[in-house]
Amino acid sequence: MITINEDTQDTYVKGTDAMNGLLEDGLGLMILGMGFVFLFLVVLIYATGFMSTFIHRFFPDLPDKLESPAIKQSNSRQVASSHSTMDSKVVVAITAAIHQHRNK
Repeated sequence: MITINEDTQDTYVKGTDAMNGLLEDGLGLMILGMGFVFLFLVVLIYATGFMSTFIHRFFPDLPDKLESPAIKQSNSRQVASSHSTMDSKVVVAITAAIHQHRNK
């Protein structure tokens, strides 16, 4: 015959309740932490947009030192294409330099 001690059963039920309480607390902390991270990222997005608008409104021109190489290349291509009459000596010198560089 199997006998169940009521004290042992009460301890098991109390342990289960404590575990459920810990899981609920952990879930609450997780949701709270994820909420704070989400809120921070939303604020960061709006702050970045505001700073971008502020910079473009009060400082519309970028100095040449801050431009990236890609922007400088596209600007130099536009300038080169707009000046169709280049000095022939400059073209010959550039062509010779490229030829010498490729033959090394």
